[in-house]
Amino acid sequence: MVNKNYVNENMNIVIVGHVDHGKSTIIGKLLADTNSLPVGKLEQVKETCRRNSKPFEYAFLLDALKDEQAQGITIDSARVFFKTDKRKYIIIDAPGHIEFLKNMVTGAARAEAALLVIDAKEGVMENSKRHGYLLSMLGIKQVVVLVNKMDLIDYNQQRYDEIAAEYNRFLTEIGVKADSFIPVSGFMGDNVALASDKMSWYEGKTVLEKLDLLKNKQDVEYQAFRMPVQGVYKFTAGGDDRRIVAGSVDSGKVKVGDEVIFYPSGKESRVKTIERFNAPEIDEDSVGSASGFTLEEQIYIARGELACKKGETTPQVAKGIKTKLFWLGREDLNNSRSYFIKIGTQKVRAYLEEVVTVLDAVTLSKNARQSVKRHEVAEVIFRLEKAIAFDKAESLKENSRFVIVDNYEISGGGIVVDSLEEEQRQLRENNAGVYVNWLESAVTKEERAVRYAQRPALILVSGKKDLGQKAFAKYLERGLFMEGRNTFYLDLGDAFQNIDTTAINATEKRNENLRSFAKMSSVLLHAGNIVIVTVTDIRQEELDTIAAAIHKQSVKLLWVGDAEAQDLHIDLLVKEHETKERVYSKVKKMLIDAQIIFQPYDFQRGSA
Repeated sequence: MVNKNYVNENMNIVIVGHVDHGKSTIIGKLLADTNSLPVGKLEQVKETCRRNSKPFEYAFLLDALKDEQAQGITIDSARVFFKTDKRKYIIIDAPGHIEFLKNMVTGAARAEAALLVIDAKEGVMENSKRHGYLLSMLGIKQVVVLVNKMDLIDYNQQRYDEIAAEYNRFLTEIGVKADSFIPVSGFMGDNVALASDKMSWYEGKTVLEKLDLLKNKQDVEYQAFRMPVQGVYKFTAGGDDRRIVAGSVDSGKVKVGDEVIFYPSGKESRVKTIERFNAPEIDEDSVGSASGFTLEEQIYIARGELACKKGETTPQVAKGIKTKLFWLGREDLNNSRSYFIKIGTQKVRAYLEEVVTVLDAVTLSKNARQSVKRHEVAEVIFRLEKAIAFDKAESLKENSRFVIVDNYEISGGGIVVDSLEEEQRQLRENNAGVYVNWLESAVTKEERAVRYAQRPALILVSGKKDLGQKAFAKYLERGLFMEGRNTFYLDLGDAFQNIDTTAINATEKRNENLRSFAKMSSVLLHAGNIVIVTVTDIRQEELDTIAAAIHKQSVKLLWVGDAEAQDLHIDLLVKEHETKERVYSKVKKMLIDAQIIFQPYDFQRGSA
């Protein structure tokens, strides 16, 4: 029986799992056992089943959509509510079918914990793994795995242990720690709200008990204040001249008198009043509230700004972001067109700049292509049309989550892991004097790319001494030039040949020459060239020096010979005795896959 004096506390939970693994049945049982259904609803559904000669199932309590009733699958994220002695729950029933994963991303975006359901008879499915990875991408750390339909396997402990071990291994590989595994039967009610007498071998908590032990979002009340601005509302009737900045508080709290800063604009003011519709006057508001406040100094604030408190941790502001995402679009994610990224109330046009790595969410195998296919997980870099404000996932996950919109559809989601500007800033500090701060010329990089049918790139040809790197590089330059590409070859070895390697300052002299080379290469790249350079036995710290002047995604490393002892990110490995023709073919494929070279744009036909 539920205590009517339960704590007035809310918690968002998402429930996910492969289609037909029993999510809706578990939710229906929770609703019934916590007396959270409307009066007479349970009896009404049972009577409908009786009249139609259909066995009653708790899942029928959630079948509100006609498509669900016809197809027997959840196609949208439904929100239901139940309560315990401790708190009120908003549970989001996310779709399990692979075609509706994007609905799950939307539904799970603001959840604080997840129930992941696996059918004890069918076992771990591909979608079970995809859902686990999606939860990881969205930064949900509290995951409870329910091994459901235990009644169909006669409550067999060995089968339960096998499933729990298999799925736990997968979660460990992707860096997720399951809070617990619970054997349940949603249909029979075993270990859902009440402990089962059919599984004496299980000594853990029931689902309901475990939910009450999870940490609530109230923890973020003590983090930095963040409120995405939903809109600014001005009143004029009866002499009312208030301008109310409105939004939902994602973390922290705000009170009258607090100094606030809006990002990315950087505008500042002080909170004059806290405003709520048709409610008593208050002087403080906190996380979870749909809030509004007026400012002492009237400044122009637009939707999409992020309200923060002065003196607290500031958010990141950048036009370049490194992300981890799960792609759900019909077409591959690639750099041939633009997208929109939405973080909070911010919506900005985005361009894919680099796919750092692609990871199959089921097999965990990696590849280095510059596109992301449907249902794949990837680490990618985006360039944005204008700066946005956000927090890195490790700092404040609520303000790091984003979705990607492609052709008016949500096609992916994930978390921001770093600011590209921050990464570049650290490299520049470590290599003072290397970075060249260019002013944009009258011709943009994009215009040069269209004209030349190529994007600027630096191809470093390296390896141990005298393995034919110069011959490879010259052959590559000649081949690309004959195909109409703008290319230029430099032998960096010439810059090192007069250095006495026994001298005390030999390393510093090499680094000095390398910094000069990086500046010169930056000029050639800004002119739209593909620059080919030979340098013997390059090291990681030297690559970092180059990256301080040139975005590292524009640098491709071709290594000749054995590379087992090299701690480097090598884009193309070439055997010592491979023919120049074969190497050229490999390099050209790499450049095409990375979309560094492509077909010229036909202005008359309007196509590439």
